Amino acid sequence: MPELDRIVIVTRPRAQADGLAQAVRASGRTAEILPLLEIGPVDEPAPLRAALARLHEHAMVVFVSPNAVDAAFSCLDGWPPEVPLAVVGEGSRAALARHGVAAPRYTIHSPLDAAHSDSEHLLLSLDLAAFAGRRVLIVRGDGGRELLADALRAAGAMVEAVAAYRRSTPVLTQELAARLRALLAQPNDWIITSSEALRGLAGLVNALEPGSEQLRSQFQQQRLVVPHARIAETAHALGLRHVTLTGSGDARILAALQSQ
Repeated sequence: MPELDRIVIVTRPRAQADGLAQAVRASGRTAEILPLLEIGPVDEPAPLRAALARLHEHAMVVFVSPNAVDAAFSCLDGWPPEVPLAVVGEGSRAALARHGVAAPRYTIHSPLDAAHSDSEHLLLSLDLAAFAGRRVLIVRGDGGRELLADALRAAGAMVEAVAAYRRSTPVLTQELAARLRALLAQPNDWIITSSEALRGLAGLVNALEPGSEQLRSQFQQQRLVVPHARIAETAHALGLRHVTLTGSGDARILAALQSQ
């Protein structure tokens, strides 16, 4: 099968998928959007609203994803320039910019190496001792990793983590089942930007026909393009072997697709 016959499947939540899909198409590839995580409002928004009403009390506010940025700013009229922000990746920095928050007017902490968008590299960029005895707010989805909060607390910060949105795996409808079967029928390129999304995909595939060796084999023959080592580790644990690790950022993802 010619290389360019492979479909590129963009699996980001719908709100973040269109721009990347358009860039893939502009490069000459066929792209389909298949969100593997659905983003919705939290059941009880009061804690988020209460935390955002006290922005001036915080030495820093951390946004762990573009969805966290968008959910928070839906409750805000603007951002006080004197309150520093932090983001884990370039996608969140771009989301802040869409809401009018960008350097140099605003202080935005982020990983020093844009190729590594994760909590570990954000922590390396921070003077943790400077937050001892001070309040830090982390805006995130429901659940999620505790590494960032734990590290800040260990440094003496008073950390409040608040959920701004909830994530869920799509329901396996007849339409989704048909799409998955069609996409699994040949090896395609899947852009996977979340370990949770990849585990959700594996669950959906298993639910199509529990115990099917054919479907399992088709799934494991898919080609994955992932921005982070944790996602690659999840893929290998699921038996996927065609995994390209790109580093963070759409430009690196697109370059990897072009080289395949």
